[in-house]
Amino acid sequence: MAKNKEAGDDRRVGAVKKRSQIKNKLTGTWTKRDDKSGKFLDVKADKKPFKGVRKKVKAAVKPAAKKTAAKKAVAKKPAKKVVKRVVKKAPAKKAAKKR
Repeated sequence: MAKNKEAGDDRRVGAVKKRSQIKNKLTGTWTKRDDKSGKFLDVKADKKPFKGVRKKVKAAVKPAAKKTAAKKAVAKKPAKKVVKRVVKKAPAKKAAKKR
């Protein structure tokens, strides 16, 4: 955990250890989680992040990497040709007239 300098100082020295926070994209609130167990510990009521807790950010993909990945995906999957099949019906036989 974090160290405190003096009693009654209400200040922390260094970050809170073994904790991280993630922003919920849906609600916009910050959720604190334990790094060791992965459990969610607390959710902020307001939109501001927790103080002294490390922010966990998902690795962003660089734009150049996106283009390369898109090119590879296109190269792997060739375009399928759509072939329409026309089914011809056999001509109907004319019934012989009986006299």
